[in-house]
Amino acid sequence: MKNIIKIHSRIPSFNQTIVIPGDKSISIRCILLGAQANGKSKFYNLLESGDVKSTINAVKSLGVKIKKKKTFHEISGVGLNGFEYKKNLVIDCGNSGTLARLLCGMLAGYNCEVKIIGDKSLSRRDFSRVVRPLKLFGVNFQNKKKKLPIKISGSKFLRPINYFEEKGSAQVKSSIMLAALNTPGITSITSKPSRNHTENILKYCLRLPIHIAKKRKLDVINLEGQKNFKSFDYKIPGDISSAAFFIVLTLLSKNSKLKIKSVNVNESRTGILTILKRMGANIKLVNKKFYNGEHNADLLIKSTKEFKSINCPSSLNTKTIDEFLIIFLVCAKANGTSRFNKIHELRQKESDRLKFAAQFLKKIGIKVKEKYDSLTIYGNPNLKLSGNFIVKNFLNDHRVFMMTCIAALSFGGKFKIHDKNSINSSFPNFLRIIRKLGAKIN
Repeated sequence: MKNIIKIHSRIPSFNQTIVIPGDKSISIRCILLGAQANGKSKFYNLLESGDVKSTINAVKSLGVKIKKKKTFHEISGVGLNGFEYKKNLVIDCGNSGTLARLLCGMLAGYNCEVKIIGDKSLSRRDFSRVVRPLKLFGVNFQNKKKKLPIKISGSKFLRPINYFEEKGSAQVKSSIMLAALNTPGITSITSKPSRNHTENILKYCLRLPIHIAKKRKLDVINLEGQKNFKSFDYKIPGDISSAAFFIVLTLLSKNSKLKIKSVNVNESRTGILTILKRMGANIKLVNKKFYNGEHNADLLIKSTKEFKSINCPSSLNTKTIDEFLIIFLVCAKANGTSRFNKIHELRQKESDRLKFAAQFLKKIGIKVKEKYDSLTIYGNPNLKLSGNFIVKNFLNDHRVFMMTCIAALSFGGKFKIHDKNSINSSFPNFLRIIRKLGAKIN
């Protein structure tokens, strides 16, 4: 029973200020790049979650020293080509798809065989999109059915590539850039827009010769290989993907206000804000700052009585991919029919999130139409729940668990929600913050 929680009542009204843990995407990238820098890097507000711990353990297995100080983590970088390998090295990425895919790129320039593994959920996910461009560099892979485990054999004689990344995947794009750092010459990537944290760190923190341009709504990135680069410090902002759950909880609660301090509002990540504002949500950004290529701000959220439905433009998909689950809850309460198209990427996450969303919304009385790459939600502004609900068997997906908690606290009913430990991958103190807001959770 320790991995199960019970929620039997809606959250009472609240007016509070909270701080969200550090951005997971930036935390992972800081560790991987800090490990390859020359000198000591300091990272403040580094996310302490399962995925980040897997990243720390990965670079430690390559001979990198990391110390946790009182207010920061210190990484003693070994420089490009400075990793130390043990024979038959196995790196366990746990549940982190970001780590596994970026690791493939980072190891491309090392003439040594490494086996990359992950947990049950990660081992279901497709890695062919990363393997394909890295093979063009000259990297060898051994893997079955395009999935983990993967054996990677890098090369000291990589060749630069010109690559079109058609899906708009930040993980694929970042993997290519990490390989390009260790490749003589200029690598060019043409990609649909996606989160750009890697580019920002390379440009604003490391001051590397990376050129980024727009061409017909595509990003064109040219990156020159390096012999070395210097260490850097970074104060990591709050993760908007984690903030999303508290944004929606506030919107759906009665007479409530919330301030979330210092959240990353990078344009490539703010699809949720665009969508919710179009639906009528009361959200404001204040104290805006620009830091290391990233826009940060405090978020002010107020309860919203009425929501409009939305025909969501697919152009917002890459900016919203991790937040769709929680947005669907607002659509369930909206007046009218909401439509989302070209969202099949949701089926490739820790669980099949599109399938879960359809099943869950039906369970709470909302009519939906689910297709392979789309979801139509027929909202009910008067949605209130009673009765008993059990949610389980979705591969320990942290966002499934958190979304279900928000639904229980917003709509009522008696919920028994399994897989509590799933939140350790991205947001270990999620329940602690919810309790701070006044929620009763057993």
